[in-house]
Amino acid sequence: MSVVLVSSFVYTTFMKNRDEELLKELARKIRNRRVELNLSQEKLAENCGFDRTYISLLERAKRNPSYLSLMKLSRGLEIEINVLLK
Repeated sequence: MSVVLVSSFVYTTFMKNRDEELLKELARKIRNRRVELNLSQEKLAENCGFDRTYISLLERAKRNPSYLSLMKLSRGLEIEINVLLK
């Protein structure tokens, strides 16, 4: 295998791991804020216009939410989006 291919593989693996860590961090923030507000996943989903299973997937870092979903989520969590993403 060439050095370029190995470097590309290492970089891709690093980025994938970094992306997963970022999603896990966001998932923790979503869940922690929901619990602070004493909201069920179902009630948060209703407030955001989402399905409850989508909230569950977000909290388990199984989905990468779009910008619009993050905006709705921040409103439902009564938190500024920049705080959610910080």
